[in-house]
Formats: sequence, C-alpha cells, structure tokens
Amino acid sequence: MSERPADPATDPATDPATDPAGPPPDRRFPRSVYGTGAEPDPRFSLANERTFLAWIRTSLALLAAGVALEGLDLALQPQLRLAASLALVGLGLLCPVQAWRGWARDERAMRRGEPLAPPALGAPLAAGAVLTAVLVLLGVLLR
Repeated sequence: MSERPADPATDPATDPATDPAGPPPDRRFPRSVYGTGAEPDPRFSLANERTFLAWIRTSLALLAAGVALEGLDLALQPQLRLAASLALVGLGLLCPVQAWRGWARDERAMRRGEPLAPPALGAPLAAGAVLTAVLVLLGVLLR
C-alpha cells in the first residue's frame, strides 16, 4: 500500500503552530500594528492597502497640481496663484500622513474586531480643497 505525501496544510508535523520550537517570529513592521489581535481576512488587509495607495496617489496629484499651477505661469492674479499653489502642496504633504495613520488605525481595528473610524484628516483636506478652489476663482476674476 502506498502512502500519500503529507499535506503541509493539515499535517501537524509540518504545522508551525505545533512545531516544538513554536511559530516563527513575526518580523513585520510596524509591531504596533502587527503585534495586536488576530490576522484579519487577507481581502480586508489588501483593501486597506489599496486605500493607503489611493491616498499616496492623491498626494502625488496634489503636489503635481501645485507645482503646475505655479510653474505654468497661468493668467491668474500672481499672489492668489502662489497661495493656491502653496495650498495644494500643503494638502499634498498632509495626504501621506493620512495614508499612514489611516492604514495603521484600520489594520489595528480589523485585527481587534473593532469598527473602522473615518479619515482623521478628511475635514482639513476638504477645507483645503475648497480654499484652493476659491483662491483660483478669485485669481481668475481679479487678474
């Protein structure tokens, strides 16, 4: 009678959790996130990572818009154009902060089985976008 090879997924001899040496150490960064709670469904962690990357893309777009607004020398009132450009660059600097804090907070919440919180910097970013739009509008009207 031939023996089937052991399935590593179900064989206790190859399961790291039952290994006498114990499971391998978790070396993922940051420990403040991965050292908490239980592993969530990978689909949720991957969705959280996609949200992180969306914030990073938003940051790059805001930075590019701020540089372009000033660099293209558009027909806007110069002081208002500069103010709008600086506002866009400032918003572009806030987005990575939101990305990191939001990712870590949401990953910890999922690992603990807690509800997810809204973006911490959502209101300031929205207010900054409105301010920038008003500055550009005024820059067009007052040129």
